Amino acid sequence: MIGDQPTGHIEGVQITAVSHEGLTVMVNGKPARLAIITEDGQIIAAGADVAREAEAVAVNSYRNMRKGMGFIRVLSNPIKAAA
Repeated sequence: MIGDQPTGHIEGVQITAVSHEGLTVMVNGKPARLAIITEDGQIIAAGADVAREAEAVAVNSYRNMRKGMGFIRVLSNPIKAAA
């Protein structure tokens, strides 16, 4: 899709992407963390590792599209479980 993707769908949540900082999250103006949570509520991973992995997958997907490989799925390696 050409153009901007709609954002702002989660009340109070702001996700920011800066090329030299990666992804950051704020909730009602306070720092927050991204997390991977299973359907039954188990926290698998949280924090900077999740943000870096989400950014890497998104960037690699974009790069594949730019190379004319837009229909190829981008997979990440497993993230270590949260302690």
